[in-house]
Amino acid sequence: MNIIDEIGILALSTRLQRLSEQLRKDGALIYKSFDIDFEPKWFPVIYTLHVKEMLSVVEIAVEIGYSHPSTISLLKELEKQKIVSSKKDKLDERKRLIVLTAKGKELILKMQPVWSVMNDALNEIADNQNNLLKAIEEAELKLAKQSFFQRVSDLKS
Repeated sequence: MNIIDEIGILALSTRLQRLSEQLRKDGALIYKSFDIDFEPKWFPVIYTLHVKEMLSVVEIAVEIGYSHPSTISLLKELEKQKIVSSKKDKLDERKRLIVLTAKGKELILKMQPVWSVMNDALNEIADNQNNLLKAIEEAELKLAKQSFFQRVSDLKS
């Protein structure tokens, strides 16, 4: 056990980042092992467009819970890879609508069986996944109501 593990809740952000990095790294290896050229960081956008089909940049950002600039950065990467394309909204020319390309849809078909296997493996890792997901959801809801910074500021006063 290292110092970060010993600190407990004070290192929550560090431990979540460590877990996230491990899952992303292994995710990349998993896709590669299935001969799929895919970056795990693209997953939320790809999956959202798979389900919702056509969304604006703002709508994608809201769906995945990322900032507008982060979403734009991901979309630029995906457009460069020809996985998504954009077109102007006929009703509002300022708005760009994002869709999966034929290459993106083909990629989804290749990844769906992989997602199934990944889901099974994640269920093994998070033995009681409902508790883990509920804890994450609860923390996200509480932080949406009052940020970590605001809570510390209130306690400091």
